[in-house]
Amino acid sequence: MQLPPRYLAYDRRDVPVIAMAIDYADGHVTPPHSHPNAQLIHTVQGVLVVGTAHGQWVVPPTRGLWMPAGTSHWVRMVGDVRMRTVFIHRAAAPDLPDSCRVLGISGLLRELILAAIDVRIPYQSDSRDGRLMRLLLDELREIPTLPLQLTLPSDPALQQLCAALVASPDDATTLAQWAARLALDPRTIARRFVRETGMTFGQWRQQARLQAALEALATGSKVVDVALGLGYDSPSAFTAMFKRQFGVAPSVFFR
Repeated sequence: MQLPPRYLAYDRRDVPVIAMAIDYADGHVTPPHSHPNAQLIHTVQGVLVVGTAHGQWVVPPTRGLWMPAGTSHWVRMVGDVRMRTVFIHRAAAPDLPDSCRVLGISGLLRELILAAIDVRIPYQSDSRDGRLMRLLLDELREIPTLPLQLTLPSDPALQQLCAALVASPDDATTLAQWAARLALDPRTIARRFVRETGMTFGQWRQQARLQAALEALATGSKVVDVALGLGYDSPSAFTAMFKRQFGVAPSVFFR
């Protein structure tokens, strides 16, 4: 008999904040599900790929994903994953975002998440544990949003195009060539891309390549292999793009 998911013992508790730890093997996929309370998804090892009907996100150990209450999502593990996640009651933080977004995880927030896992439920709001949980919420409000989202379009033609780019991130097909394949005007595709994803065609393809790069780097692939596998002319060109996005070289991103 299949056991119920462990999160069911955490995600619907009537407390402001509760945290849990769970480990997964490489390649494990949690099927689509949702939580009645909001969730901060974080990992101290391995990379998470998280998807909803509206987008896909890559979450390395230096990042976290904010998942609003009631949002159906799936999670795929890249590498052996040590997930450390926090559930936040709707009433505890009504001012937090109402859409998914990747967050930078500060050193303080990371330690607060780890400490929250050891807090016994229930706890008193005026106790040390209660103050720890309030500090976690305060720190969460200050964390910057990061550009790691891959917004999915609703237009069928764009869905076909985007699925091809995700499947083959090294695909160098131009917008004009895609327009010919789809029997559409290039300007029409360009306008739809911006309207439905908030990005140009070029920006979306770069974001898809960044997500593929993070997955490959997380499993130990060499920078040169990742760069060439994604269609870059040289490792230096890939490294320059990566540093513009993340502020560090790909060779040190997971250190």
